[in-house]
Amino acid sequence: MPDALPEIYFPDTKAKAVFASDGPRPQFLMDTSKVKAVVVGLEPRQQIPLHSDETAIYHILEGTGLMTVGDETFAIGPGVTVVAPGGTARGVNAKTRLIFLGFKGN
Repeated sequence: MPDALPEIYFPDTKAKAVFASDGPRPQFLMDTSKVKAVVVGLEPRQQIPLHSDETAIYHILEGTGLMTVGDETFAIGPGVTVVAPGGTARGVNAKTRLIFLGFKGN
Protein backbone atom coordinates (compact mmCIF):
# COMPACT_ATOMS: atom_id res chain seq x y z
CA MET A 1 0.00 0.00 0.00
CA PRO A 2 1.38 3.47 -0.81
CA ASP A 3 2.40 5.83 2.01
CA ALA A 4 -0.51 8.16 1.24
CA LEU A 5 -3.36 8.38 -1.21
CA PRO A 6 -4.42 12.02 -1.60
CA GLU A 7 -7.70 12.78 0.15
CA ILE A 8 -8.68 9.21 1.03
CA TYR A 9 -5.92 7.66 3.17
CA PHE A 10 -4.10 9.29 6.08
CA PRO A 11 -1.55 6.92 7.65
CA ASP A 12 -0.57 9.40 10.40
CA THR A 13 -3.47 11.73 11.07
CA LYS A 14 -1.90 13.30 14.18
CA ALA A 15 1.12 14.40 12.10
CA LYS A 16 -1.19 16.63 10.06
CA ALA A 17 -1.95 18.84 13.09
CA VAL A 18 -0.44 22.32 12.95
CA PHE A 19 0.43 24.15 16.17
CA ALA A 20 0.73 27.93 16.18
CA SER A 21 1.35 30.40 19.01
CA ASP A 22 -1.49 32.60 17.76
CA GLY A 23 -4.17 29.89 17.97
CA PRO A 24 -5.67 26.97 16.07
CA ARG A 25 -4.98 26.34 12.39
CA PRO A 26 -7.38 23.58 11.32
CA GLN A 27 -6.07 21.35 8.55
CA PHE A 28 -8.72 19.98 6.20
CA LEU A 29 -8.80 16.28 5.45
CA MET A 30 -11.98 16.84 3.45
CA ASP A 31 -13.80 20.02 2.47
CA THR A 32 -16.83 19.45 0.27
CA SER A 33 -20.29 20.97 0.14
CA LYS A 34 -21.60 17.98 2.13
CA VAL A 35 -18.79 17.01 4.53
CA LYS A 36 -15.99 18.82 6.31
CA ALA A 37 -13.29 16.99 8.28
CA VAL A 38 -10.42 18.75 10.04
CA VAL A 39 -7.46 17.94 12.24
CA VAL A 40 -6.88 20.61 14.89
CA GLY A 41 -3.88 21.13 17.14
CA LEU A 42 -3.98 23.32 20.26
CA GLU A 43 -1.11 24.19 22.56
CA PRO A 44 -1.72 24.15 26.34
CA ARG A 45 -4.12 26.92 27.44
CA GLN A 46 -5.22 27.66 23.87
CA GLN A 47 -8.91 27.50 23.14
CA ILE A 48 -11.63 27.52 20.57
CA PRO A 49 -14.11 30.01 22.04
CA LEU A 50 -17.77 29.13 22.49
CA HIS A 51 -19.58 29.37 19.18
CA SER A 52 -22.74 27.94 17.62
CA ASP A 53 -22.65 25.97 14.41
CA GLU A 54 -24.26 23.01 12.68
CA THR A 55 -24.10 19.52 14.18
CA ALA A 56 -20.50 18.40 14.63
CA ILE A 57 -18.56 15.42 15.98
CA TYR A 58 -15.22 15.80 17.75
CA HIS A 59 -12.87 12.88 18.38
CA ILE A 60 -9.83 13.41 20.60
CA LEU A 61 -6.59 11.85 19.37
CA GLU A 62 -4.04 13.18 21.86
CA GLY A 63 -3.83 15.36 24.97
CA THR A 64 -6.34 16.56 27.53
CA GLY A 65 -8.68 19.47 28.01
CA LEU A 66 -12.24 20.56 28.56
CA MET A 67 -15.06 20.80 26.05
CA THR A 68 -18.25 22.69 26.65
CA VAL A 69 -21.44 21.84 24.76
CA GLY A 70 -24.45 23.88 25.77
CA ASP A 71 -24.53 24.00 29.58
CA GLU A 72 -22.30 20.91 30.06
CA THR A 73 -18.51 20.79 30.35
CA PHE A 74 -16.69 17.49 29.79
CA ALA A 75 -13.14 16.32 30.43
CA ILE A 76 -11.67 15.22 27.11
CA GLY A 77 -8.74 12.96 26.33
CA PRO A 78 -7.63 10.31 23.82
CA GLY A 79 -10.50 8.19 22.58
CA VAL A 80 -13.27 10.55 23.74
CA THR A 81 -15.92 11.51 21.16
CA VAL A 82 -18.30 14.42 21.68
CA VAL A 83 -21.37 15.18 19.53
CA ALA A 84 -22.50 18.82 19.48
CA PRO A 85 -26.07 19.26 18.19
CA GLY A 86 -26.71 21.94 15.59
CA GLY A 87 -27.26 25.41 17.02
CA THR A 88 -25.71 24.47 20.37
CA ALA A 89 -22.76 26.51 21.62
CA ARG A 90 -19.51 24.57 21.90
CA GLY A 91 -15.89 25.34 22.69
CA VAL A 92 -12.60 23.66 23.62
CA ASN A 93 -9.91 24.52 26.18
CA ALA A 94 -6.60 22.62 26.00
CA LYS A 95 -4.91 21.60 29.26
CA THR A 96 -2.03 19.89 27.44
CA ARG A 97 -1.05 19.81 23.78
CA LEU A 98 -4.28 18.60 22.17
CA ILE A 99 -5.07 17.06 18.79
CA PHE A 100 -8.59 16.29 17.66
CA LEU A 101 -10.62 15.45 14.59
CA GLY A 102 -13.71 17.50 13.84
CA PHE A 103 -16.47 16.48 11.42
CA LYS A 104 -19.59 18.23 10.23
CA GLY A 105 -21.90 17.62 7.34
CA ASN A 106 -25.33 18.16 5.93
